Amino acid sequence: MRRHRITAAVAALALVVGGATACRDSRTAATGGTPKITIMVGGLEKVIYLPAMLTQQLGGFSREGLDVELQSDESGAGAETALVAGQVQAVVGFYDHTIDLQAKNQCITSVVQLANIPGEAEVVSAANADKIRSAADFRGRKLGVTSLGSSTDFLTRALAARAGIGADAFTPVKVGAGQTFIASLDNGGIDAGMTTDPTIASLVDSGQGKVVYDLRTVEGTRAALGGLYPASSLYLDCDFVQRNHDVVQKLADAFVDTLRWISQHTPEEIAAKMPQSYNGGNEALYIESIKDSIGMFNADGRMDPDGARNALNVLSGFSTSVRPRKDSIDLSKTYTTQFVDAVPKQN
Repeated sequence: MRRHRITAAVAALALVVGGATACRDSRTAATGGTPKITIMVGGLEKVIYLPAMLTQQLGGFSREGLDVELQSDESGAGAETALVAGQVQAVVGFYDHTIDLQAKNQCITSVVQLANIPGEAEVVSAANADKIRSAADFRGRKLGVTSLGSSTDFLTRALAARAGIGADAFTPVKVGAGQTFIASLDNGGIDAGMTTDPTIASLVDSGQGKVVYDLRTVEGTRAALGGLYPASSLYLDCDFVQRNHDVVQKLADAFVDTLRWISQHTPEEIAAKMPQSYNGGNEALYIESIKDSIGMFNADGRMDPDGARNALNVLSGFSTSVRPRKDSIDLSKTYTTQFVDAVPKQN
């Protein structure tokens, strides 16, 4: 369900947790006494956000006594907007939004870090494979991102900046993900772009695209961005976290349980648990896309502190919001490990 389909009922959720009575962002809805949480995901079908739907499929939320509704937006920027507007209680999206929002005087915190690398790749069209071999060749090019202000936009500008290419030297183009991204690359709407699996696997398998920067591995991420770059996470408004500690702990328990499950199962077993529609009619290719990205996920949900600092350094290199406030950004408010630290040990 897209963001524009969020109902008025979601926006008017009733207070049931922690005795909160006035704060918009501490609202949950009750179903027979069960806390109702709406989580917006920056693309439910993307492998980088696979733990959200997999947790639902494995029954993790219901085991924790939560009634969770997963909604999908085409980009992390849209999901972030829904959270800030109070339309949803949580987001599964990129950690870098917490830093960007703090620079804009908004407090958002990651409570479960699903991955410490982006799980993305810069893919160039087959027609331009000999012309765009690195970010140094971005000048004058049309580069695809899910939307302006999204993490794919951040990452694209970061790669360009590290190659000495300013953001005004290329044109970012909003192309979404999946088939819209593929069509844009194929018809010349973009020359290259930042995207995720299963889109990456589809483009490489068909010969339509070639990977220039692979941020699905630790090695590729360090080479491209100078260190780790924490990405997929479960983040919430800081006030909501403070007022609804028990609910947030249940969410952390559910997500960490799923991360542990992922670490103990094969791509084939993971794919079998996901909705059939997610494989796009090509189960083998979907399994391959999971195999290519599975190494990105943390088994414990913890943030890598050095990675958080690198994310701030990367953002300050090009972000007009973050750069002037780099020295005043308090990273301790952008993430916490208190909830994943309290997750029960495995039997």
